[in-house]
Amino acid sequence: MRIEVNHHCSNYNSYRAERVKSLFNAESGCDWATKAELPIEEKEWKIGLVVGPSGSGKTSIGNKIFGSKAMYDLYAGWEEDKPIVDCIAPDGDFNTVTGMLSAVGLGDVPSWLRPFSVLSNGEKFRAGLARLACEQPQYAVVDEFTSVIDRQIAKVGAAAFAKTWRRGTGKIVLLSCHYDIIEWLQPDWVYDTAEARFYERDCLRQRPTLNLQIYKVSGAVFPRIFKKHYYLDLPMPVTAECFVGFIGTEPVCHLSVAPLFTANAYRATRLVVMPEWQGIGVGTKFLQAVCEYHLQGNGRCNKKYPVFFHTSHPQLCSALRHSKKWIQTGRTLYGANKARSVASFKRSAIKAGKKQYAAGYGGHFRAVQAFKYTGDENQDIRQ
Repeated sequence: MRIEVNHHCSNYNSYRAERVKSLFNAESGCDWATKAELPIEEKEWKIGLVVGPSGSGKTSIGNKIFGSKAMYDLYAGWEEDKPIVDCIAPDGDFNTVTGMLSAVGLGDVPSWLRPFSVLSNGEKFRAGLARLACEQPQYAVVDEFTSVIDRQIAKVGAAAFAKTWRRGTGKIVLLSCHYDIIEWLQPDWVYDTAEARFYERDCLRQRPTLNLQIYKVSGAVFPRIFKKHYYLDLPMPVTAECFVGFIGTEPVCHLSVAPLFTANAYRATRLVVMPEWQGIGVGTKFLQAVCEYHLQGNGRCNKKYPVFFHTSHPQLCSALRHSKKWIQTGRTLYGANKARSVASFKRSAIKAGKKQYAAGYGGHFRAVQAFKYTGDENQDIRQ
């Protein structure tokens, strides 16, 4: 595909315009042109990237590839009086919508209930990607891809979106001025407008490897760092041990594990993944590693017990159901008697001499699914 772009505007002759021309020899300011060779017609591809500095012709090239009608605005067309979960594929399947929100990294459930206008820049970007992934147009071009968001969110969001988009059949071209997303996005081809150079996926570096370090921490870490991203409001389980996963020096995910020795097991709860790290599988791998740690006898009292985990998150439920290391043990549409749970919490608090909470489990209309981690007997985990 050979692309030629020629732009022309009025040749102004005001005093200031003429002075600029004389000072900087800018006689051709009214004309702009560029050419690009994109040998993509005969190739099988799903994701292309046009990257380069501002003003180098990315948008003009993008308009020529599929036509201006294929330009997709992630930030346009959102209704102000509806939460984003109602705006994305309103006639589509609920599980598909929530699955896409999670798949692109917007797994922070409370944000699904807010209108688009009140979301953060990073949340708006991911919500737009989720809507695009649900609509799955045959051809699309997205301008200013990752341009207005934090660079960490941009890189992880690009990786999450690429994984989601490749499940479909459409072709998409992303236009960006940031080179740091290339190795995370892993596009099938890249055109660099700064060098007028085309190269394919075989020339790209591998996606960076993330090293997740897991540490046992005090219970004070959860309310200080992670609680605002957790959608339930309950006291920390008695005798729970807390684990936090770090990438570099940044806390990324949290999990608490309490003994459930009456059932010869442990129970994991308070799984939280920070929003900027959602969508690339960090949470499920972290959960699995902590559960394996307990299965091998490293938890409280060194019991080699399996771990139970309950969740209502549709995407996480699906991931655990399809894993050979987990078995589903139950599901319920609503919680048990909350008053009985509150009384039990109070008795435990009095016995331990701790603060009493007027909170408890149950009394909700929330579909909760139960899973048990059984692991892999041949798996070896480094202590």
